[in-house]
Amino acid sequence: MQQKILLVVHQKTSDTGRVGARIKARGYRLDIRCPMLGEALPDDMSGHAGAVVFGGPMSANDEHLPGIRAELDWLPSVLESETPYLGICLGAQLLARVLGAAVAPHPEGRAEIGYFPVRPTAAANGFLEQPLTVYHWHREGFDLPQGAVLLAEGACFPNQAYSYGAAAYGIQYHPEVTLEIMRRWLTMAAHRLVLPGAQPKAEQLAQQPRHGPPLGRWLDRFLGHWLGD
Repeated sequence: MQQKILLVVHQKTSDTGRVGARIKARGYRLDIRCPMLGEALPDDMSGHAGAVVFGGPMSANDEHLPGIRAELDWLPSVLESETPYLGICLGAQLLARVLGAAVAPHPEGRAEIGYFPVRPTAAANGFLEQPLTVYHWHREGFDLPQGAVLLAEGACFPNQAYSYGAAAYGIQYHPEVTLEIMRRWLTMAAHRLVLPGAQPKAEQLAQQPRHGPPLGRWLDRFLGHWLGD
């Protein structure tokens, strides 16, 4: 039987992009669910080979929203099961909150929207072999949870990627974003481009041909390690 990967999204218009496509290409079946639309999360992760929680415009602190509350309540069972977990942006922040760390806006009100470099830490251990320019779209960051290992760091938001245990990862950037998704975000969320630190639309689009392919190659390597393929 074909193994399933759970993909948790946060909007009706969400697109799992390059992450969903690359996982499917590895032979897995995609089980896409949106708790913000009332879709239930699995009570038992034994039927899934992994879980990816994507980003969204809401905050990990929005526990008054039923969908966010459901994810915060569900995540401890994922960790207990040792199911491979990947949190992207909001997904990383939700994991950080469950592990007891704070999620908050930048102290100077800055955002990271566009392409910004991240660099491996001394503990990266192959997660990131050299500095890489990656795509961001966020205005909140996370403290490093107790017991987690910082794998990548940046200038504006220092904590960019971490691992917890053998199977859980959180990353602040968006390897799923294709040119099509970028164009959609730049149109649907154009009001965010006025935030301090956001790159102009033209600059983001101009950088995509240069930085998109290396980020895709990093994603392929990471997924191979994460899924044990």
